[in-house]
Amino acid sequence: QLQLVESGGGLVQPGGSTTLSCTASGFKLDYYAIGWFRQSPGSEREGVSCINRDGSTHYRDSVKDRFAIFRDNAKNTVYLKMNSLKPEDTAEYFCAADGDGMRYDLGWKNENFYEFWGQGIQVTVSS
Repeated sequence: QLQLVESGGGLVQPGGSTTLSCTASGFKLDYYAIGWFRQSPGSEREGVSCINRDGSTHYRDSVKDRFAIFRDNAKNTVYLKMNSLKPEDTAEYFCAADGDGMRYDLGWKNENFYEFWGQGIQVTVSS
């Protein structure tokens, strides 16, 4: 069975940090672009970050310099390290895999390019 499973998250204080993991089973992540998306209540899902198969990365403006995406192909896992968290980062976070492997500029935010999705994991930033 091909699936992605997110872990990490939970309740974090403002200014704190946490790391989300996205682990694949049934396929190798090496040749996929992996995106992280998030959705808060009443809002549309939005792209947060993406890492291409060559290691190049993209970030939405609001998380640049605070979030870092990286991959460990040996563990078949992609991570999203989130620092200096703000209440507006509160959302359900999803990882997704794009078999094209390479996305550029605005294309990485297009959900239609991603074939596999995780079930989502909640991150709540609150004191």
